[in-house]
Amino acid sequence: MNEVMARLRQFRDDRDWKQFHNPKDLSMALSIEAAELLELFLWKSPEQADTNKVKEELADVIAYALLLADHYDLDIEKIVIDKIALNEQKYPVSKAKGKATKYTEL
Repeated sequence: MNEVMARLRQFRDDRDWKQFHNPKDLSMALSIEAAELLELFLWKSPEQADTNKVKEELADVIAYALLLADHYDLDIEKIVIDKIALNEQKYPVSKAKGKATKYTEL
């Protein structure tokens, strides 16, 4: 992950784009890229989506998420592990296994 972050920062800094990478704009870019990812599946079955395009759009989503986390100096591994722990409480196996129900309705 360190190499990925170093490459993202270098790419951004070489172009003097850090000035545009505030949390609001990074969040908006992330949302836009996520919508572009969704568009690849629109009116298709999941199997019909072009895997190479999915790869590209997913990379954009991940890159903007990483840059946003970097802006706030967040530890990606820690925040994901913490979120999994929270979800384990909200979705105990005994109630959630095999169900797509929201935790408030379990």
